[in-house]
Amino acid sequence: MSQPSRFDRGHTDDLMSFLAAGPSPYHAVATAAERLEKAGFRHLAETDAWDGTSGGKYVLRGGAIVAWYVPEGADPHTPFRIVGAHTDSPNLRVKPLPDTGAHGWRQVAVEIYGGPLLNSWLDRDLGLAGRLTLRDGSSRLVNVDRPLLRVPQLAIHLDRTVASEGLKLDKQRHLQPVWGLGHDVRDGDLIAFLEEENGLERGSVTGWDLMTHPVERPAYLGRDEEFVAGPRMDNLLSVHAGTAALAAVAGGPGAADLPYIPVLAAFDHEENGSQSDTGADGPLLGGVLERSVFARGGSYEDRARAFAGTVCLSSDTGHAVHPNYAERHDPTHHPRVNGGPILKVNVNNRYATDGSGRAVFAAACEKADVPFQSFVSNNSMPCGTTIGPITAARHGIRTVDIGVAILSMHSARELCGDRDPYLLANALAAFLEG
Repeated sequence: MSQPSRFDRGHTDDLMSFLAAGPSPYHAVATAAERLEKAGFRHLAETDAWDGTSGGKYVLRGGAIVAWYVPEGADPHTPFRIVGAHTDSPNLRVKPLPDTGAHGWRQVAVEIYGGPLLNSWLDRDLGLAGRLTLRDGSSRLVNVDRPLLRVPQLAIHLDRTVASEGLKLDKQRHLQPVWGLGHDVRDGDLIAFLEEENGLERGSVTGWDLMTHPVERPAYLGRDEEFVAGPRMDNLLSVHAGTAALAAVAGGPGAADLPYIPVLAAFDHEENGSQSDTGADGPLLGGVLERSVFARGGSYEDRARAFAGTVCLSSDTGHAVHPNYAERHDPTHHPRVNGGPILKVNVNNRYATDGSGRAVFAAACEKADVPFQSFVSNNSMPCGTTIGPITAARHGIRTVDIGVAILSMHSARELCGDRDPYLLANALAAFLEG
């Protein structure tokens, strides 16, 4: 029997605020943590001893967050229900020596992160955000959320081949943004600017993790405003849905009787392989889950039992059928925006879904009264991948790959349907409840 939807169009309004508040993975997890704190979750430091008390808890590490809710009286061997996602998006990131320029232009030296659609970053007003590390070892989140940088495109008059041969960009030469004028490019200019912007003492910053972001706000569009356009939907859309679902389940009337421990695991560095201490291929998730078991008085046997009964939904955006390139899709699988979340399948294990996993997701969607669609790649094209296969292989956890179908994936500004975000959140909440 289906239950009434707990999320509606207001969830999508809130998603747009979440996208705007998350110009870097560090900002995204800080925003998620703030929302969980309001729902009664408390922060645990990894360097502290953990207790086995019930309630909501979370761990922050860099651009990653793992949050979980322990029902009253949960056994140490209670299985987990995990929503997995990632916080990073393809963009342009600042190099260790950021100050450069030529011919009277001051520029910022950037490196390409992940696999962005490079043309989407041209002639776009860009801000700068990320994390500064100070001399005393502390860190500070920074966000210059106004037009500061721009990667100017070459005028067609100076390259007539663009019209016939398409745009060709050299990643080293053509993507360095401008941010000022002056022939005297001084080392330390950018960092000194950020110190001043944030009220920090000159010379106090000794490390940085900085990235550009488009400052244009997310917006509804279309005849009936049935679309949402915005940055970083891949994959903050899933992080937002998972945060909302976990908070709703932990604060719901049945929280004390949950048969599983609901978990949100949002990792960094998915876009470049997940191999880091904050990535899905690192030890973060396994370490947190194990410590949760041991903090409740469990043994290694309890840990093994808990993991054996655990299921993870790896939620990441996927491809909606493109009206101008329908031949690039599988001819019998055409996911549509606002058709509900998609179940991703690849028999070569680029996605972790199998038949038993499909049944788990189908049951959650049925419970939430949410329609879902299936996605497979065209056989003649390589298939992307997610944190799903990594999570399954690293932890021995049954994993299912799902997501929301979007257009313009890896663009500086992506497109989804206005209903799909809250349909996903409802399905995730039903899954976490078990």
